[in-house]
Amino acid sequence: MFTTYQAKKFNIPTVDGISEKTMTEHIGLYEGYVKNFNAISAALEDLMKDPEKNAHALAELVRRRSFEFGGMRLHEHYFPQFEGGAKELDAKGKLATAFESEGGADMVKNVVTNVAKMRGPGWAILYYDTEAKSFLIGFSGEQHQGHFATLPIILALDVWEHAFILDYGAQGKGKYIDAFFKNLNWSIIEKRFEALQ
Repeated sequence: MFTTYQAKKFNIPTVDGISEKTMTEHIGLYEGYVKNFNAISAALEDLMKDPEKNAHALAELVRRRSFEFGGMRLHEHYFPQFEGGAKELDAKGKLATAFESEGGADMVKNVVTNVAKMRGPGWAILYYDTEAKSFLIGFSGEQHQGHFATLPIILALDVWEHAFILDYGAQGKGKYIDAFFKNLNWSIIEKRFEALQ
């Protein structure tokens, strides 16, 4: 219940359109989520020794803990998508074939892009429902809320300002999203999907 997590290391090559400074600061933010989650877990363990006396603090920290965990895990989906460099979707692979039932890969990418461009910070997330054998695209503004419960994440696109503001300014979300897809290693997404089959 009070597990301590270690920040993961990512082997990210030069990303065209996303600066090294942005990536370095972004990874630092991720490491902060891990650190904060661990600190809250330690505090909760102590506060649980007298839950009646600490009821208010416990309630606040439990809510905050899920926010930190969401930030940690979503970034652990985000950064690996750049590892190994840009790779196109295998047009004859299982994922591309599955996308056909959703109107094709271009349609899926278009919907993810438009969800990501919605006003406000958050995450555009592509999920796969193994029960219904279909994809769902959602938006999580608070990273621990707005998810499709129990569904595995296939693709995670961070559209909080920290992901693009240094490179493109406050109005540059669209250019950043273009850079994201330009550098995406689709083989990572394909492996996530194939692991669910």
